[in-house]
Amino acid sequence: MPVAAVPSYLGSDFKDASPGLRFGMYLPLWGINQRSKEILWTTHDIKYEARGQSHQEREVKEENKVNALRSAAQLTTRDKALMQALTERQAAAAQTKANLLRLETLSISPFTTGLGNEHPLENGFAFLNPYGLPYLPGSGVKGVLRQAARELAYGDWSDNQDWNDDAITALFGREGQNGDTEHQRGALSFWDVIPQIKGDALQVEIMTPHQKHYYQDRQSPHDSGQPVPLNFLTVPPGSGFAFHVQCNLALLNGIAPGLAENSKWKELLQAAFEHAFDWCGFGAKTAVGYGAMGEDPKARQQRQEEQAKAQALLKEKAAAERLATLSPEDREWEQAQPVLDDFRTEFEKARAAGAFNPGGTFSPVRLEFMKQALDWPEARSRKAAAELLEASATKDWGRPAKKERWKELQDAIVALKGQA
Repeated sequence: MPVAAVPSYLGSDFKDASPGLRFGMYLPLWGINQRSKEILWTTHDIKYEARGQSHQEREVKEENKVNALRSAAQLTTRDKALMQALTERQAAAAQTKANLLRLETLSISPFTTGLGNEHPLENGFAFLNPYGLPYLPGSGVKGVLRQAARELAYGDWSDNQDWNDDAITALFGREGQNGDTEHQRGALSFWDVIPQIKGDALQVEIMTPHQKHYYQDRQSPHDSGQPVPLNFLTVPPGSGFAFHVQCNLALLNGIAPGLAENSKWKELLQAAFEHAFDWCGFGAKTAVGYGAMGEDPKARQQRQEEQAKAQALLKEKAAAERLATLSPEDREWEQAQPVLDDFRTEFEKARAAGAFNPGGTFSPVRLEFMKQALDWPEARSRKAAAELLEASATKDWGRPAKKERWKELQDAIVALKGQA
């Protein structure tokens, strides 16, 4: 076992170090240096020692691998505060970017990454330096989403969500091969993801390969291979992952203006994320179920509300632009339509409920509509209001209980008709 690259004066208590350092330099499984002087000879009770570097003897520590990993996986209060601070920093930076898609998700299975990194326990793990916290590199996010886009474009799916070769190249770029095509930069940039780990520690998982004799020793394959337990770290299910994807809109306008119009690129990317959540996964060992994620329900509801508000603002803007092109009379007629429609709906609802109730909710609604209609200067609007009021106040249905209220209503109908 190698020796930890730690000066002896630091001691052996590293519980306050980051998970990345405890998993790497300060792992309890590292050996310990014992320095001793090599005695060459002794004359007249004088010991002659070898010059130069002292002889090193290695004391190998006998520790349980699982316990060592669990001690490295613990999260301190400082680690959790740093995790939260990094996430808040990303969220604050995202608010300053106009062309950015943010998705908050929850892992529904263990997540692991960086297993190929060198480590004495066979399996490594990806920690973000200098913080020593788990992370998913932005390059890994890009690779998963590119694969999801390809599967949507070419796979056996009922709807390709408008993904095709041109969209993939424009958003993710293209790497020329063998001089056949030129390199092309994609319009999207992917940020690193800092998981918000659920609980106070990472999880220790285990894999038990049974075919070492075949894959490494080149023996004939058979079913009696001896299992070799290998432990590795994972982020537990239920942890939060915030994905950020930024779009270079100027570049996208130049190479694919259709994707830049009305944020079409966001719709495509949203579809790719949903496909990746359901079928691809993120990180390592996705083929056996690791790295599966789903959008956080609360975050999804908030995003849908924001999208609805944005669409409503666009509709209001389009309506205002249209009204600006109309004559004053047509503009007043257009503005009266929502009020007329709302009262018509309330009238039909009250009529469908059965007999008229003078003390019910419809009477004050009708009174308010009447007062509003009397202030309209436009003739068509006043006439339409008079017809609705007349239909809502007949002898069979809708007549007010008080005579003065009935007279007020009839006078209003006459006034509205008289100016029509």
